[in-house]
Amino acid sequence: MAQLSAMAAPYQDVQTTVLRPEDGCYWYRHVGPVETTMLPLRTPEGRPICTERGAQAAS
Repeated sequence: MAQLSAMAAPYQDVQTTVLRPEDGCYWYRHVGPVETTMLPLRTPEGRPICTERGAQAAS
C-alpha cells in the first residue's frame, strides 16, 4: 500500500484500491457528487498503475 501511495496522484483514495485480475491494473473507488464508481489508479502524469502483466497487456 505504501508503494501505491508513493506512485499515485494525490487526489485518489488508495485505501480503496483493488487489483483487477482482468487487466492487471489497480482501481480505486471515486465518490463523486452524483455517483460512486471505480476508476483506474493513475500516476501524477496520468499513466495507469498496473502490474507488469497489466502493463504488457496495455501496450
